[in-house]
Amino acid sequence: MLNEITPGIRLMLLSTLSIAGMNACVKHLHHLPALEVILFRSLFSIAASFAALRRLGVAPFGNNYLLLISRGSTGALALMCYFLTLQHLPLATAVTVQYLAPIFTAVLGIWMVGEAVRPWQWVFFALSFGGVVLVQQSGPAVAVVDPTGPVGTGRVFLAIGVLGALLSGLGYNAIRQLRGREHPMVIVFYLPLISLPLATVGCLLHWQTPQGADWLWLLACGALTQAAQVAMTRAYQLERLSRVAPLNYLGMLYALGLGYLFFAESFGPATCVGMALVLLGVGLNAWYTSRRDTSRGKGAPATAKLM
Repeated sequence: MLNEITPGIRLMLLSTLSIAGMNACVKHLHHLPALEVILFRSLFSIAASFAALRRLGVAPFGNNYLLLISRGSTGALALMCYFLTLQHLPLATAVTVQYLAPIFTAVLGIWMVGEAVRPWQWVFFALSFGGVVLVQQSGPAVAVVDPTGPVGTGRVFLAIGVLGALLSGLGYNAIRQLRGREHPMVIVFYLPLISLPLATVGCLLHWQTPQGADWLWLLACGALTQAAQVAMTRAYQLERLSRVAPLNYLGMLYALGLGYLFFAESFGPATCVGMALVLLGVGLNAWYTSRRDTSRGKGAPATAKLM
């Protein structure tokens, strides 16, 4: 089994772990406006990405401007939706909704990049999606963090989360279309490049100065997000969309654990069943696609190295 864990899968596992850490940082900074957290995260990512591009001798703005702007725009809007749900919904719920993105990614990939999803893969996706639904239905899935908010606010943020997942699916397919046409770090660079001016406008309208340890949490958020973006971009360029996208679901397990340990978010038996279904769907999909690729003698597509 270990020899079936390809470099693309390892990178996606690293990405999910880094995103879990970022989620905890954003949740901890719930007292700061979401756009303010995105502003500092974008500043960190721009500096780190530009330094890496300079070291590699790669032109930072690339050549496929429309696709790069599409990736940056959809990614920036998805990030805003996601951070809003992280701050206003229980951690496990916000992350669970975001992990609808792999399903949107695989389905949109049928038209955007021409990658077929096999009948059995639909079954595996359904298993994982069923697990997501069970997790959402266990406990106060859409209870807003601020109980003084208007009735129905939780459902509004839930809808914002679904929109963010759809936008993420569009962004991930743009990454796939850019495979072999742009350096992965250029693709990473465009996300904060477009996020920064959008977040700046929002911060001009509502600003709250970070205090004390907030600066360390913001720094950690930026570093973990950058690591996740680099690993995720390389993974999507190394592997088929339908093979690596469902691995995002593993981050839900991290969210449940972090929510329980640090944010007093409890879960019951239905959540355990949901977790098992998610893992079963992810594992079966990875096994199935690996066997198909091996039997047909297909290797992972080549891509430019980051380092």
